[in-house]
Amino acid sequence: MYVPNESSDLISRVVFDLERGARVEHEFPIGIMPRDTDGPHGIAVSPDGEFLYVTVAHGTPDGWLWKFRAGADSLVGRTALGRFPATLTTTPDGQLLVVANFNLHGDPAPSDLSIVYAPDLRELARIRTCVTPHGSRISASGRFHYSVCSHSDQVIETSLSAYAISERFSVRPGGERLLDLADDGASAVAIGTAPGCYPTWVTPGVGARADRFVYVTCNVAGQVLELDVTEWRVTRRFDTAGGPYNMAMTPDGHRLVVTLRGAQAIIILDLVSGEVLAREGTSQPFAHGVVISPDGRFAFVTNEGLGSVRGTLDVFDMEDYRRVGSVELQHQPGGIGLWTVGPVDAPDSR
Repeated sequence: MYVPNESSDLISRVVFDLERGARVEHEFPIGIMPRDTDGPHGIAVSPDGEFLYVTVAHGTPDGWLWKFRAGADSLVGRTALGRFPATLTTTPDGQLLVVANFNLHGDPAPSDLSIVYAPDLRELARIRTCVTPHGSRISASGRFHYSVCSHSDQVIETSLSAYAISERFSVRPGGERLLDLADDGASAVAIGTAPGCYPTWVTPGVGARADRFVYVTCNVAGQVLELDVTEWRVTRRFDTAGGPYNMAMTPDGHRLVVTLRGAQAIIILDLVSGEVLAREGTSQPFAHGVVISPDGRFAFVTNEGLGSVRGTLDVFDMEDYRRVGSVELQHQPGGIGLWTVGPVDAPDSR
């Protein structure tokens, strides 16, 4: 797997196996600003495993999207996007990238999503959504993209055929409802209304939940919401506390792993019964990203660490929910992208 270290301007390639645990196999630099931290933040691997895409959040003022050849870790190209490009994802065919431009420059203002043609890094569209868009994931069918806006308390559904917003939904506690498609969330921020949910991530369902449910972390409210996007209503609420931040779902769609940024822990939810299966501590504070192995056996979690302490990557066994591995990375590891499963001594093989 690959992990960008936001405060070190380094990308770590990490390998894990049960016999030797987790270890850093290679690190390489990213960035163009000699006197400032460029801030690599989000990461995605192409579906065929050939390429690695990384968002570099800081710029003057716009950030960048970088493309590397996976395994060789060599630069293919880069392109400028919006302000503070953060999370990103690829379509199932690997042709499009969707990047949420979080925009931390100046006062809170509505920002946008960038749709990028992956082969040549050409930006095809920029779609204005709401204030501080984050989380970037695509439905199982590949038809819709889902994101959230933290300061606007909104979930955004975007049609990937029309390059346009198809639905807006408010996740403000007590005010969950569909919104006018033109409501960019600016008015609530302008009058100083504090977010009651502060959504930070959205994950579409898979398996039996595919193309019907999405799951949203309410960081301030300490909940994960289940939304039915065929009827656009909240169907379940999972109380997590601890500032839920990021999520990943097992390939069968039965379990959800949630990082708790404010509690130095993860929580594992059973989406069938609605029960909490486990709550486990992480090796460093500020749990951030999470991915799950294709067989559903392991969850890999990045932890930013505090201050000058280097962050870590933890490995959790999904059979008994124990932490079975940990490795020190660089400063402020954030996003995480699973690259390949195969012989650990042959990193360029598939």
